[in-house]
Amino acid sequence: MSANIQSTPPDTLAVVKDQLSVATAARKCHGCGCLHQTVEALATTDVGRGGLAPTLAEARRVFVPKEYDCLGCKVCYPALAANAFAEAFPAAADGLDLCPTDAPAERRGWPPLPGDYHVVRYRAPVAVCTLHSEHLAAHLAEAAPEGLAISGTLQTENLGIERIIRNVLGNPHIRFLLLCGEDTRQAIGHLPGQSLASLFENGLDERRRIRGARGKRPVLRNVRPEQVDAFVRQVEIISLIGETALSTVAERVERCAADDPGPFDGAPVDTQVETMRAAEPKRLILDPAGFLVVYPDAPRRLLVVEHYTNAGVLDCVLEGVAPASIYATAIERGLVSRLDHAAYLGMELARAEASLKTGDRYVQDRAPGQLLAAPEPPADGCGTSCRLGGQP
Repeated sequence: MSANIQSTPPDTLAVVKDQLSVATAARKCHGCGCLHQTVEALATTDVGRGGLAPTLAEARRVFVPKEYDCLGCKVCYPALAANAFAEAFPAAADGLDLCPTDAPAERRGWPPLPGDYHVVRYRAPVAVCTLHSEHLAAHLAEAAPEGLAISGTLQTENLGIERIIRNVLGNPHIRFLLLCGEDTRQAIGHLPGQSLASLFENGLDERRRIRGARGKRPVLRNVRPEQVDAFVRQVEIISLIGETALSTVAERVERCAADDPGPFDGAPVDTQVETMRAAEPKRLILDPAGFLVVYPDAPRRLLVVEHYTNAGVLDCVLEGVAPASIYATAIERGLVSRLDHAAYLGMELARAEASLKTGDRYVQDRAPGQLLAAPEPPADGCGTSCRLGGQP
């Protein structure tokens, strides 16, 4: 069904024209997908070919190649124009593609879809959406309160919500979705927080539009109805929209984690994360770079690593007060060339460090797959070897 210019409410047409004119005058909009997509979509309607035609033509004259899909501006002029058009002509607007962003390609593993988020831990029950508050998402991930699986932002009420649905369904351990941070408080086309809350409260209509959502385009076209149903059953939504205090959000995450009901069973999961039982290596593969002898030097409160060639010749001694400084230096100087040997070195340094702190006797563990066989540490250091580190 198309809209006819004769039935266009004058005030509505004026709003559409005014907002498109403001966008045309704003340099940041010239390369924005929001303006490009809105203009091209409206141009396909009867109104766009009639009373709006001069306004759309003027907008096209300032177009430059698209630089970004959406800037997430507090006031989105093309979105306001699109909303006014949709209010006056809901049938015509329902068939328009007003979103400038393409659906993202899925990948293996979790999260299956890319986004502006920070992964903390897979087997944790709480996902936090900080809406437009990017710094809050980053600081929350850095604080990593008990029970936090992932924190991220949400900019749009269509593809953004679809990504949340798919990523949550990809992890059955997530049972709570906490909304916080700043949703849009000024006039804007995107209201992702309000739209996401409406999804839980009101669901979708027959056109897959979120009932009660006031966003620019709250239509979920890239998720199946059964996925939406499973999503709202899997997670309990906790709305703290407007809350930006890190301590308050972190405390609520921990409270949710204490009520974790366990993994959700019944989601139509399209992406699986493989879980396997780790097995002891059956044999040791020698590192071409040589082998290492680790021991704590209690009198000097130092960690010591002696490096030997595979012929049994000591060629380097590393000393330091922290495991990280030693294994970083060992890797930098090429004294470890295999990942399994690097992991073994880190493990033994941690055990040696604990021995220095507790006074317990340290005995270097055997290397995976084979008993450790190394010469006794020389009494006089490394002779002609290099010595790295030294007194703290």
